[in-house]
Amino acid sequence: MIRPVTIDIPHALGLAEARRRVETQFGRLEAQLAGVGVSGIEKRWEGDRLHFNGRAIGQTVGGRLTVLADSLHLELDLPPMLAMLAGRIRDALGKSGQLLLEKK
Repeated sequence: MIRPVTIDIPHALGLAEARRRVETQFGRLEAQLAGVGVSGIEKRWEGDRLHFNGRAIGQTVGGRLTVLADSLHLELDLPPMLAMLAGRIRDALGKSGQLLLEKK
C-alpha cells in the first residue's frame, strides 16, 4: 500500500519567485530522493504544480509539489519498501525546502 508523505513549507517570496526557485533548484529535492535510492526522476509542470516520479527498489515513487503564494505543498507517494523511512524522508525534504526558500 502506498504511504503518502505531506510537507508544507511556508515562505514569504510570492508565487513567481518561489516557482523560479523550484524550477532552478529542483536538483536539491532530487539529491534527497537519490539518498534513499530513488533514481530516474522525470518531471512535468501543470500550471503551478510540478508532478514527478522515479524508481526505487523496483517500484515507482511519485509526487506533486504545488507552489502557492505563501507556501510549498509537497505530496510524496512512497511504496511499501520505503514507507518505513517516511519520517526521515519528510525531515530531509522539509529542511531542503526551507533552504531553497530562504530570503536571499
